[in-house]
Amino acid sequence: MKPGRAPSVSDCGPAAQREAGGKAKDGRRRGQSSFDVAVIGAGAAGMMTAAVAGRRGLRVVLIDHADKLAEKIRISGGGRCNFTNIGTTPAQFISRNPHFCRSALAGYGPRDFLDLVERHGIRWHEKHRGQLFCDESSERIIDMLRAECDDASVSWRMPCSVQAVEQAGGCFQLLTSSGGIEARRLVLATGGMAIPQLGATDFALRIARQFGLRIVEPRPALVPLIFDSGQWAPFAELSGVALEVGVSNVPGSGAAQVTAGEQGAVKGSGSGKRAGPGGRPARRGGKAGESTTAFLEDLLFTHRGLSGPAILQISTFWNPGEAIEIDLAPGTDIAAALTAAKSGSRQQVATALAALWPRRLAEQWLAQAGNGLAQARLADVADRRLQALAERIHHWRLMPTGTAGYRKAEVMRGGVDTDELDQRSMQAHKVEGLYFVGEAVDVTGWLGGYNFQWAWASAVACGQSLPA
Repeated sequence: MKPGRAPSVSDCGPAAQREAGGKAKDGRRRGQSSFDVAVIGAGAAGMMTAAVAGRRGLRVVLIDHADKLAEKIRISGGGRCNFTNIGTTPAQFISRNPHFCRSALAGYGPRDFLDLVERHGIRWHEKHRGQLFCDESSERIIDMLRAECDDASVSWRMPCSVQAVEQAGGCFQLLTSSGGIEARRLVLATGGMAIPQLGATDFALRIARQFGLRIVEPRPALVPLIFDSGQWAPFAELSGVALEVGVSNVPGSGAAQVTAGEQGAVKGSGSGKRAGPGGRPARRGGKAGESTTAFLEDLLFTHRGLSGPAILQISTFWNPGEAIEIDLAPGTDIAAALTAAKSGSRQQVATALAALWPRRLAEQWLAQAGNGLAQARLADVADRRLQALAERIHHWRLMPTGTAGYRKAEVMRGGVDTDELDQRSMQAHKVEGLYFVGEAVDVTGWLGGYNFQWAWASAVACGQSLPA
């Protein structure tokens, strides 16, 4: 794949002239491989871009290498597709340029997509925290997007792999498994590298590099975190335990131990009041422009580490070599509750703690601490030791060794640097006629329908701006 200069795309060479020449004797249009717009990637952003452009009268071809259409949409939201979040604002996205997404989101919001859903008779419900799901199968969203493309006379090439992309004579020339395709404009909507088992690749990033565009380092996001197997062994027994927690990243932090108990407890209020209502994060400033982000969500213990919405959320903000901090009892003052229960009590600490916590977690936490509290009677434990226990529970700091990788990630963080793109059209500044939409761009949303909304919004911005 050879890069080239960015010539004018006002004319697409001889093939475009052939296209205008009418039909061949066998009834087919001459130059049928020539289009105004080629969209590579028939996922959420790709189908939306193609449909919007096609409805404007542009000749659009939609290309995808997969055998089955939109598998990521199909499996999303447990098969019911969390297709948007009604509370979407630019604040729910992370990017090297946090302002880049504003224009597209302002131009096409959740209510706009919901109107489309309702026009197609798709029943939906709000699950919690603004997350909208189909009442039935996510197949309804796929069918809707396919119908929108068909109504807009979009041509399909699927399954069809693209082996090479070049720019010459004012056109993008695509060498594909279905033959040559040329187009005046090229839109990359192939997503990121998350869930490679469904066919995800770095294709969009390779094309961006080919044409000299900068890339923000990609890595898995909305993904479980894993820990050193030796240190995690005591907690692996808690696999399946779930509870609501407050979780935050700790920018610039050093090593942290994966332990329970009194040693290493950090100072804090013990109240667990960090994340705002509805899981909205609180941000605290850090050195050199770093900030701490906190979420209030559910956590799940696994054999290898931690998962659940709380961990998926914070994984997007976590960087290798940094710790995370977890409040395992947000909104509950563990020290005050245990101290108040001491009077006249004959119960053990483990029993008292289990009244405030999942029993398996309470028993394992105290057993792993190895400080005698597991068998101690609550009334016999000094207040200072209960305070230390509570501090550790509310400020459990630990160091992930990595993530579960792209196979378990819901999205990719990073991608095409937004400084390379026009925020109103998604066109590359350096290459006229080249566009990037959706997950391939360095805009990553929180868990909860935000990434779908970015797909719709960026696609509409692109589709509406493509010159006729």
